[in-house]
Amino acid sequence: MTNETLVSNRVHSLLTPDNCTLIMIDFQPQMAFGVKSIDGQTLINNAEGLAKSAKIFNVPTILTTVAEKSFSGPMFPQIKKVFPDKQMIDRTTMNCWEDQNVVREVEKIGRKKIVLAGLWTEVCIVLPAIQAIEAGYEIYVIADACGGTSNTAHDMAIERLIQAGAVPMTWLQFLLELQRDWARTETYDAVTKVVREDAGTYGLGIEYAKAMLGEHAREG
Repeated sequence: MTNETLVSNRVHSLLTPDNCTLIMIDFQPQMAFGVKSIDGQTLINNAEGLAKSAKIFNVPTILTTVAEKSFSGPMFPQIKKVFPDKQMIDRTTMNCWEDQNVVREVEKIGRKKIVLAGLWTEVCIVLPAIQAIEAGYEIYVIADACGGTSNTAHDMAIERLIQAGAVPMTWLQFLLELQRDWARTETYDAVTKVVREDAGTYGLGIEYAKAMLGEHAREG
């Protein structure tokens, strides 16, 4: 088997709290105004759920904005509330991989798996994802915490990301992949709290089970 075949058949291993870094890109009002591929409230909800998920498992998280003061506005307050003390990295370039402050932070953290989410999918996710893959990183994209300027723009961006070797997933998948075993009691309550708050009818199911079964209700 050739090296080229081995690369093409590569399986990206599961995410764990210890092997990945999350970068949340340009969750800002001016960027959100142009998003047409996902409902605005759903986008905010999913981004918030993703941020909470990373916080529960202490996944290193980089928050970056573009032209915050002059054009795009501040990071969504729902995300800033999750990370109240985290410094934003503001950029001029659409591609955060061309900003040395972002790249230096990734290198400082030192993990090869990078999880991306942000606005817009077709620019601010595709561009850094491709360059990071070229630099030897594994890229995972939270598709439902990204938004494009049209359904086509978002869908074609996800297609391009897959062709480049990135792995698409959802914010809830990210959360549950990190938890994985409901016997991990140290994060159980926090995870189910996020599910109840941000995971729609799945969260309602947990509320129902607790109401019907009381304290004996457990996930899994």
